[in-house]
Amino acid sequence: MAVLFVKGMYYFCDRKPKGIHFYMMQISKSIIMIAVATLSMNTAAQVTERQRPSEWSELVEGARFMDRFLPMEGEVMDDHVWGTDSVRPRLIDNGIEDAQWSYWGGNIVQGEDGLWHHFVAAWPEGALKGHMEWPRSWVIHAVGPTSHGPFRPRQVVGKGHNPEIYRTDDGTWVLYVIDGRYTAKSLDGPWHFGTFDFDPQGKPIIEGLSNLSFARRPEGGWLMVCRGGGIWMSDNGLSTWRQVSDGSVYPKVDGRFEDPVLWRDSVQYNLIVNDWLGRIAYYLRSADGVHWTVDDGEAYMPGIAKHRDGTQEHWFKYERMRIVQDKEGRAIQANFAVIDTIKWEDRPGDRHSSKNICIPLDGGLLLCATGKANDRRMKVRIGAEENFCPLTDLDVSTIHFGSPHEVDYGRGAHPIDWKEEGGDLIVTFKMKDAGFKDDDFAGKMLVKRKDGHITFGFVRLPWR
Repeated sequence: MAVLFVKGMYYFCDRKPKGIHFYMMQISKSIIMIAVATLSMNTAAQVTERQRPSEWSELVEGARFMDRFLPMEGEVMDDHVWGTDSVRPRLIDNGIEDAQWSYWGGNIVQGEDGLWHHFVAAWPEGALKGHMEWPRSWVIHAVGPTSHGPFRPRQVVGKGHNPEIYRTDDGTWVLYVIDGRYTAKSLDGPWHFGTFDFDPQGKPIIEGLSNLSFARRPEGGWLMVCRGGGIWMSDNGLSTWRQVSDGSVYPKVDGRFEDPVLWRDSVQYNLIVNDWLGRIAYYLRSADGVHWTVDDGEAYMPGIAKHRDGTQEHWFKYERMRIVQDKEGRAIQANFAVIDTIKWEDRPGDRHSSKNICIPLDGGLLLCATGKANDRRMKVRIGAEENFCPLTDLDVSTIHFGSPHEVDYGRGAHPIDWKEEGGDLIVTFKMKDAGFKDDDFAGKMLVKRKDGHITFGFVRLPWR
């Protein structure tokens, strides 16, 4: 094992000496660029204010995906770090950061060693193009003791940007980067570079094939969304990707969309896409991964990075959201690429830079429903979990249940009866009050916990 030092950052590389020299040479090239581009983009070119629909003001607490964000985890608060005053002091043991390097994107998985592995893009902060050095970024494999870090670099995987990692059914790790992918049998490599094959099946490719995101299909195979909102499928996550959508599944609103993140839980497919210019993201749900509905309210926007005491880290932009899931598939953490200023104003050797942060999410309730569409009543079971008892931890009288759109605006059915069974709570509702529509495939519940926090749950409708 060799140790590689580059601009104050170290890597542990299980490589032959010529491999280390190769990386030293390539990274050095990006540092000693011979010309500095004139950077002249102003704030107006990076931000616009999007007008929210007027009805969004009537959404109840807990309705928005954004309401699921919880206080950040970490113990080390520091004011003597890079960044504008708006992001200092901050938790420097949350996510990954380094004064010598700019980080962007990446996602986190837990390895068989019990550690958390973060695959993230990085480039030297001192590169003469500043943040605009990102096209020459490298994928760094970092490791941490918890899902929120702190993460420390372990190895250089290779060139690449916007990495996303997943594991196929045969145990192969697939690390996607723009215009390629690496594969390995172990998170520590060795990593082998290759490319995907794409078959549009006679359909127009929607805004190119970059910034891909992936989810396993319960019936077998994989689903993928590309930057433009096209949906693709593969038999095993490495075989040819076939386009199955005729157009973009994104919201039909004015937006400059990029950075979709796709995942599936035990109820439905989930998709969040970011309008980078408007700094607002949207949340979509789907029963089959092809036909999507857009939920009202912001999925995220600046202001979500909060500490336990209520203070905030006011990052200028949040991009490249990725998800950590629990064993039920629920999203329990989001990690973001964040920057403290306009990208074009992050220049070499200044106080600006970017990093990756981690924010916990309320994973929601485990629900199971029984009944038929024409029944007068419907029963929903709220599952007990470790350190959670529905009867004692929830204020049952505050439950709203029914069509997601109805519940998000404070309507829906209230409990008419409930009982405990084996630790679970079975709640009965009048079907007519739930407000289900023909295109609903899932019901939604909002309820206040005894600690005052509003939590949620989705359940697949049994007749769908």
